[in-house]
Formats: sequence, structure tokens, C-alpha cells
Amino acid sequence: MKILIYGLNYAPELTGVGKYTAEMAALLASRGHEVRVVCAPPYYPEWRVATGYVSWRYQREMRDGVTIWRAPLWVPARPSGLKRMLHLASFAVSSLPLLARQVLWRPDAAMLIAPTLMCAPAALALARIARARAWVHIQDFEVDAAFDLGLLKSSRAARVARWIESTLLRRFDTVSSITQQMSARLVAKGVEPSRVVCLPNWVDVSTIFPLTRASDYRRLLGIPADQKVVLYSGNMGAKQGIETLADAAASLVARADVTFVFCGSGAAKESLLERCAGLTNCVFIPLQPADRLNELLNLADIHVLPQRGDAADLVMPSKLTGMFASGRAVVAMARRGTGLYEAVSPRGVVVPPDNVKALAAAITVLASDRHRRAALGKAARSYAERALSPESTIATFEARLAALVRESHGKRAKAEVPYFGGPRPSTATAPRQRKPATTEKAAPD
Repeated sequence: MKILIYGLNYAPELTGVGKYTAEMAALLASRGHEVRVVCAPPYYPEWRVATGYVSWRYQREMRDGVTIWRAPLWVPARPSGLKRMLHLASFAVSSLPLLARQVLWRPDAAMLIAPTLMCAPAALALARIARARAWVHIQDFEVDAAFDLGLLKSSRAARVARWIESTLLRRFDTVSSITQQMSARLVAKGVEPSRVVCLPNWVDVSTIFPLTRASDYRRLLGIPADQKVVLYSGNMGAKQGIETLADAAASLVARADVTFVFCGSGAAKESLLERCAGLTNCVFIPLQPADRLNELLNLADIHVLPQRGDAADLVMPSKLTGMFASGRAVVAMARRGTGLYEAVSPRGVVVPPDNVKALAAAITVLASDRHRRAALGKAARSYAERALSPESTIATFEARLAALVRESHGKRAKAEVPYFGGPRPSTATAPRQRKPATTEKAAPD
């Protein structure tokens, strides 16, 4: 099949949506599909365009068998609510020429990755003109997050934005998301249940796995072998509630055998650095190369995953799959009944969001119990091997997409039956024929 993927983020971004979009495209290409991508230059989570790319011109490249077109966009140095909207709008506008170019290619399917839904009208238009199937995959509920997290505050704007969101979503042939709870939210937004598919994020357990030795990062960072490392790695943004980790570190500063390591970047990093200033148990390092990710994740004795309570089921942190695959204990902040709670609770420790005391207590207990950490890590690794395979997600996507394409081709063929002359068949309704009487009983359902 010819598949067009349209979205803001893509490799070589190391975290978040771009990582999974690139892996999906590469997997599809490896399975014989012709895949093209329209995206922006890499900038996330640093909010700075990566070296080797420019923000103001169109670029084209090949990566992992995928043809990639990159459109210009504006990247604010300090993103706020309004600046984020302008940032997203700049890509939605600048990507239009690249999207129009794909009409001549005639893709079988056009898949929009959200965020951002600002690109939905263009994606729908392309699909209709090219007679392709339109699919939108929701990684984050950006509209809900913008208002629930206080990035945007007008109640009238919220009602209008949610109406527009629902209207757009209902026009796609298929709408997917990454958890059952997020998929249920799509139905609540008006999408027909038959059009909703759950496509969970995944992890390659052959590249992320438990090491039988100490991670190289202990030596590089000068962390003694008897220290218990509490690791946070990933984006440092508004949805993470990462300030709770700074407060937990402050409450445990007197405990000499616990070190917090923060790896990453994002809009909230400066604030986090200020909160941790003077704390002797905190270490900061930048995002590490992808080929060092397994070493980094194995640095942890305990992975921590904070989340704000008002972000429940708006997002599913993409970093969780790697935490599980590394075979280390996980402590997450989540409300009961959310997708994050159900993922972590059978094989990790879950505490209420925004509860620093509960988070510090869970870290304290695990830091003192080597056997408990090992048991949780083993359960997490087993779950990753069993349920988080990329092949299972891609197979679900392929099967659904193939069915949609067959349906589309069938409708197209029926609409294009040629007329070779002679009397045209009448369009009048034929008289109904009376059925002969029968004494046979219908077969049971």
C-alpha cells in the first residue's frame, strides 16, 4: 500500500510522538509498503531546531526506507499558550504545498498524527481529492490538555475548540489512540465506535533490556555502587508535573544513599533547575543519544513517572514502555481507573498525582528493599515482552487499513463501471416478486 503519514514530529527526535511516528513509518516500509512523511524539522523537546536542519526552508531526505519532506515552522524559545498556537499554525500553513504535492502520488491512505489537529482539514481534503482513506491517530488530546492544564483559559474558546475537534474527528474514516481509556474518550467526543481503534505504543525489547552489569553511567556520573538511583528521563514539560520530583528530592535530601538523576529537556527545565538548586542529591544531564538509551535506562534502580492529576487520560507517557523493558522498578503518579494506573499497578507502584509525601514514601520503601525492586522489575520486563511488541500494533494497523482500502477500491470500481452503448438499464424500481410458499423453518441464528 501507499501510505502518507502527516505530522509535526519525527526522527531524529528522541522522545515523545516523533519517536513512535518514525518507528511506525520504518516498520511499515520494512514490510513492503511505500511510505512518505510530511513533517517539521526536529526541534522537540529542546524547542530549538536541531543541528543540520533549518526552520525556514523546505527539505527532503530518506531515512530507513521512508521519503521525508520537512516543512518550515516557527519555534518559540519560550512556549506559552498563544505562542504554541502560532507555532502549530505555522506548520499547518507551511506544510500545505507539500501535502498538495502528494495528491499526484495517489496514496491509498493518509494518516494524520495528532497533535496537531490544526492539520486535520488539510489531511481530510487530501484524502478526498486523492480518494484515499483518512486516518487520524491521537497521541495527545491537545485541546483538552490546553484548557485542563491552564495553557488556555477562556470557557467560550474551550466550547468552540471542542466543537471543532469533534466535528473534525467524526469526518475521518478511522480514529485511533494509544489506550482503551483514550479510545473511549473518542467515542464520548462523538466518533462512531466502529471507527475507533486502539493502537498502543510499543518498545523493541531486543534493544532495551536489563543489563547483567552496572550501567556505564554510574562511572561517568561518579555515582557509587551502593547508591540507589531514582531516574527521570524524557521531556520536561507542563503535562509531566515534574516539580513534584524536585519536592520529593528535597524531602529525601538527608538520605545519603539516594540520588536523583534528571535527564532531558523541555519548557519546564529551567524551573526544575531552580527548584533543585542547592540539593546535593540531584544530578542533571542532557538528552542522550538513541544508541545510549539502554545504558541510561539501566542506570535506574527506580524509574519515576510523575503526572499532573488534571492530565489523566489526556496523554499516556511514551517513556513508560522503555521503563518496563529495562526491567527496573517503576513508581508512577496516576489516578485509579486511568490508563496509566492500569498499566503500572500490576507491575509497579502507583501513588496519587501531586502527592509529594506519597511519592517520597514509595521511593523510600523501594530504596530499602532490593528484593521488591527485583520482583517489580521482572514483572515489568515480562509484560513488555508479552504485550508491547511493535509487530502486534503494526499488524492491527495493517489489517484495519487493508480492509479500508479494499472497501474504498470496491466503491471506486462500482462508481466507475463503463457504459458501452445500447439501452441504459432503467433506474425505476422493479416490481417486487412474490415468493413461493414454503414449509421449511429458518435456520436458527
